[in-house]
Amino acid sequence: MRRPPASSRAEPAAERFWVCRDRKLPWGRRTLIMGVLNVTPDSFSDGGRYAAPDAAIARAWAMLEEGADIVDVGGESSRPGAEAVSAEEELARVAPVVRALARERRFVISVDTRKAAVARAALELGAHIVNDITALGDPEMTEVVRAAGAGVILMHMRGDPRTMQEDPRYGDVVAEVRAFLEARRDRAEAEGLAPEAIAADPGIGFGKTLEHNLALIAGLRAATPKGCPIVIGVSRKRMLGALTGRPVGERGAAGLAALTVAILRGAHIARVHDIKESCDAARVADRLRRELAHDALVDTI
Repeated sequence: MRRPPASSRAEPAAERFWVCRDRKLPWGRRTLIMGVLNVTPDSFSDGGRYAAPDAAIARAWAMLEEGADIVDVGGESSRPGAEAVSAEEELARVAPVVRALARERRFVISVDTRKAAVARAALELGAHIVNDITALGDPEMTEVVRAAGAGVILMHMRGDPRTMQEDPRYGDVVAEVRAFLEARRDRAEAEGLAPEAIAADPGIGFGKTLEHNLALIAGLRAATPKGCPIVIGVSRKRMLGALTGRPVGERGAAGLAALTVAILRGAHIARVHDIKESCDAARVADRLRRELAHDALVDTI
């Protein structure tokens, strides 16, 4: 296919910022890499390797050196079938790690929690972002995020982790996920959250079948609210195993393929386990997205 002359190709969009307390994270020109740091004994992806605070802190430093822009610390497993833990137990897992990372200015810290009590304590310790799989389902969460001036990720999930994969059904998954996220964003803004603090995540693997997940990645821009940075999490997920037959530890290549497509379809923030490899994939995909901005297969901001 003949390439159009440079003058006819789309100009890159102006840089925008995701405002997370005192951090302004640029989005839209370069994919931001969010490293997954599970400090749980029952994570599906790492089997509790970082449950001990010292191991988790060492891993966070390694992520930073490998190129992570954000470290996402989670103290409660959200794998399919997972049971909830108390706020006290979750905070006991998360607090030592957040406290240690907050001493280093280079870290941008996200806390992966659906509990306002855990979010409040983590923000007091120095976290910058709340990654909420229930999209402000806790009635106190909006005020916690607003009072701290934190960034927030609103994610779509059907049901809860314990039940979400029990026969999930949609009429139009892309339209329904977008409607949910738009409603939660509008409610958050009405309750005082700054629009520039809000990011959106379609929730790949959270109450969806393989076909739902593929439809959401293919229609990513249509599945998320306009004007929000889009977070995507496909790393090591069950859908990759369904497509390749590979166990969790052998899904790296499949995850990079899915991540590349997601970036070309409009993703701005990638939540991943394998930092170096994901940085490389994102660098290539970002360049391709700029080069192919005229192509109907590529979504720009």
